[in-house]
Order: sequence, then structure tokens, then C-alpha cells
Amino acid sequence: MRRCSMSLNKILVIMLAFALIFSACAKKAVVPVKEEVQSQTKVSPPPLEEVEKPKPAPVEKKPEKIVLEDVFFDFDKYDIKDQYRKVLARDAEILINHPDLNLLVEGHCDERGTNEYNLALGEKRAKAVVDFLVAYGLDRKRISMISYGEERPFDPGHNEAAWAKNRRAHLVIKK
Repeated sequence: MRRCSMSLNKILVIMLAFALIFSACAKKAVVPVKEEVQSQTKVSPPPLEEVEKPKPAPVEKKPEKIVLEDVFFDFDKYDIKDQYRKVLARDAEILINHPDLNLLVEGHCDERGTNEYNLALGEKRAKAVVDFLVAYGLDRKRISMISYGEERPFDPGHNEAAWAKNRRAHLVIKK
């Protein structure tokens, strides 16, 4: 019986091997798959809220730079030359158009002469400019004046070119 069981075992193993070989090589049946096509409904996105565009930052208006020109005088004189009358007329127009500004007129001299004489001459030069501006239409209450004589030279030189620059009325804007 032992012999029989052995041959039965061999037969069983061989049959199993054949079954595996043949089942692995068999064609598989194709099962058709139904494709379900769903109708697509287009959904529009929700309406966008109107967003206010950011306003540009306000541009700070820089104050315009106002430049008033100096008036120059001849040696030992305080009368205003014609060329400086035009300069003062332009300066007066600027000040009339800016009623918030006030003016300080500084009278200056060159180093020749005594301190007392130059202070008096500087005052006469400043007064000549103030009188012109008031005659042009500028309110006298907006103008002050001072004489520095020879104390604040524009050019520290000791020659005619330097002295000519120092004989002046300097206009200073005050707020």
C-alpha cells in the first residue's frame, strides 16, 4: 500500500502542476464595463464683491522754495538802481501772492567807515528797500528791518570785488 500511496501522491502532484500551468495560460474573459457619463452642469463662481480700489496716498505738497534776491548799492549810497527796482518788483509780487509770509530786510555795508556810520548807512539801505516795497503795494506791517553795518559781510575779502558784494540789502522770509 505504500507503493500505491506513493504513486497516488505522484499523480496528484503532477495533476496539480498541470492544472496550474494550464490555468495560468488560459485567456481571461473580457467583461464589458458600462461607462456612466454624467451630464455636467456648469456652475458659475459666486459673484465677486466689488472691492474699492485703494486710493493712492495723498501726495504731500512740498512747499515751494521762495528765493528773494538781494539788492546791491554803490559805495556810500543808499539809492536803488534801476536794475534792482525790477528785482524788488518781482520780490514784491512773490510776497503779495503769499500773504502768510513776512519779510525782514537787512541792511549791510562794506568794512570801510566807522561802525556807527556803517550802521546808519545800512539802516538807510534797508529803509530804501522797505519804502519801495510798500510803494509797490506790500503791507508795511509785514516788513521789519535791521542794520548790521559791516558786522556780517557776505564776502570776507579786503578788495573792491568783496566790498561790492557786501554793500547790500538782504531780504529774509519770515513766517
